[in-house]
Amino acid sequence: MKFLKTRLAMMMFIQYVIWGAWYVTITTYLTQTLHFTGTQAGLVFSTVSLASLISPFFVGLVADRFFATERVMALLYAVSAVLLYLVTQVTTFSGVFWVMLAFCLAYFPTVALTNSITMQSVKDPGRDFPPIRVLGTLGFIVAVSFVSLNQLENNSGQFKVAAAAAVVMALYSITCLPHTPPPARGQKVTWQRAVGLDTLSMMKETSFMVFIIASILACVPLTFYYSFANAYLNDLRVPNAGFMMTLGQ
Repeated sequence: MKFLKTRLAMMMFIQYVIWGAWYVTITTYLTQTLHFTGTQAGLVFSTVSLASLISPFFVGLVADRFFATERVMALLYAVSAVLLYLVTQVTTFSGVFWVMLAFCLAYFPTVALTNSITMQSVKDPGRDFPPIRVLGTLGFIVAVSFVSLNQLENNSGQFKVAAAAAVVMALYSITCLPHTPPPARGQKVTWQRAVGLDTLSMMKETSFMVFIIASILACVPLTFYYSFANAYLNDLRVPNAGFMMTLGQ
């Protein structure tokens, strides 16, 4: 496939536009516009973590075994787009919570799938993956900046931006990504493999163990930061708070 790395890099860019469009600013919308309590806003934000815990089951039991990766991604993005639009139509805590949970369950498996399709497509993942993946961070920054500079931090327009990006990604997955057959087709199904427990053997490698422990510890303050920093800065009337937050990246 021509321009393979460019196509994969653009995939990463759009993938993280979907995430960045709402992730930083959702709590501002929930607390300032829908007037949710801090606890309710935190529970809605927790749907990301809940979905991230569940998504490996989907990837391990379905996506890796039965269907081409790019087709699974296209379906998940299409479902994500519909659910993102539905978020703009609900205003109660229970409505927002369950729609966001459904969206996260559809979207977050694609994070692993975009990594997988890249790793399988390039000749040298150790060399080729990092410059492709960094376009994802750039996409995240662009999405947050767009939402912030267009004064969408406290309204549902942020979800419409994400929904539009998800539609683009659904079409892009079918038309521009390399065909990637299921990598685990024909392999024996075990619950340990499905939930990723077989990778625990890698903890014997000191460098991998340090990486995992550091990642877990880093995610604790990171979650607190992303869940309430934007709402806090907006309460302080910091102009374009989301845009300012991208400086950290």
